[in-house]
Amino acid sequence: MNLLQKFGEWLSAPIDGGYQPEKSNQPPGPPPTGGSGVQFREAAGVTVDADDDQWRRLSGDTRRDLSPMTHQRMREMAQYLWETNLLANRLIELPIAYLLAEGVALRCDDAANQQILTRFWRDPINQMAVKLPKKVRELGIYGEQCYPAFVNARTGHVRLGYLDPGLVETVVMDPDNPEQPIGIVTVRDKKGAARRYRVIVNGDDADLFTARTRAIRETFADGEAFWFTINDLSNGRRGRSDLLAQADYLDGYDQYLFGELDRAQFMRAFIWDVTLTGATPDEVAARAKTLTTPRPGSARVHNEAEVWKAETPDLKAQDASEGARLFRNHVLGGATLPEHWYGGGGDVNRSTGESMAEPTLKVLSMRQRVVKHLLETIGVYVLRQSLLARGGREPDLEDEAYQVEAIFPEMTARDTTKYAAALQQAVVAVGLALDKGLITQATAVRVINSIAGRLGVEIDAEAELESAQAEAATAAEADVFMTPAADA
Repeated sequence: MNLLQKFGEWLSAPIDGGYQPEKSNQPPGPPPTGGSGVQFREAAGVTVDADDDQWRRLSGDTRRDLSPMTHQRMREMAQYLWETNLLANRLIELPIAYLLAEGVALRCDDAANQQILTRFWRDPINQMAVKLPKKVRELGIYGEQCYPAFVNARTGHVRLGYLDPGLVETVVMDPDNPEQPIGIVTVRDKKGAARRYRVIVNGDDADLFTARTRAIRETFADGEAFWFTINDLSNGRRGRSDLLAQADYLDGYDQYLFGELDRAQFMRAFIWDVTLTGATPDEVAARAKTLTTPRPGSARVHNEAEVWKAETPDLKAQDASEGARLFRNHVLGGATLPEHWYGGGGDVNRSTGESMAEPTLKVLSMRQRVVKHLLETIGVYVLRQSLLARGGREPDLEDEAYQVEAIFPEMTARDTTKYAAALQQAVVAVGLALDKGLITQATAVRVINSIAGRLGVEIDAEAELESAQAEAATAAEADVFMTPAADA
């Protein structure tokens, strides 16, 4: 049974919360009737549990998560494919290399808060420079990550832990907002105890949640934890792996390549066909008993009645490269990765290669925004805990001192030659337009800024125009010739 068939069985499993009638091997009998011939029907599912109000009919189910068994198998297969399948490994590792290869940093304009962030980042337990690639890797493999936070009550210093997604039993959502997770319940340990973590949301609960939601969050008293998901839906509780959709095709690609290895071994095999002209069956049998396979470099002596010929199998098999390319490109296309990124050149040249990479870079930019949000959320929490430990109140997150920014490296090396030429042409064009009175100076600076931004230089048009006019006025005053006063 292949992965696709297995997934079909898991996806057809009953959805939690829906009523599923039990199947019976007995043939259906006549419906029970009363004495008056009125048919009786047995009620089912009238009362399910104490949380009956949270159950939904199967025909009106609104859950958007995989069944627990399917979710568990998804994690296992995603990790297995990442470890054993070269193509699956690249689907996870290539985005990480583009996002994090040159390192990431948290920045804040406030000097004191920047020291707090730096201390958190370099903490010997956190080691974010080393652990961040692992966190992003596992986010792609499992589709979700949970980091319990441990806060020093005296200093407010934050250290992050790790909770394996396989240990998450339930994610509790806000009853007033099904899009917002508020708590995490772990699986029970050997002693039958489960931990309940409150999902971290930066801000005061009184300002963020209703009274009912705050009462529920107070029951999660085992600490706070970050909860991040990808590839999920708005009202979904759990994330999904980047490899979920490609799992069967990745496995099929591996099986195809292994089959080609077996075929290649068969095609390299050969046998010696020996023909004895005019020999009787008894002579053939006697000669067969004395035959030995010639060793390389050995000599063989026979007369014209004996002919030796090496025979190889003719399997009539076509070139398998096109088949492998078909499977590979199907997987790569689903992951929005161009063929030449995985060693398949095809008909790609430099020009088409750059254009083919644009959709991939857009997808990588979207994932970068997710990681950026993840890091900035953690950074704001670090600053909040430091302030609260010093006896302060919840900070105003609109304050510039608490604006945390995650700085990522450029994903690709910029080709500045074409932008430099475009900048030169833009400057000449706006200069002509200014001479003819067709545009204002502010618009001219904005046009130039649109090109300069491609070179990595952002210009504030209004501030730049004021500075340029001030410099021009200063230079004009310096150029004015002053006649020296005559001696009295």
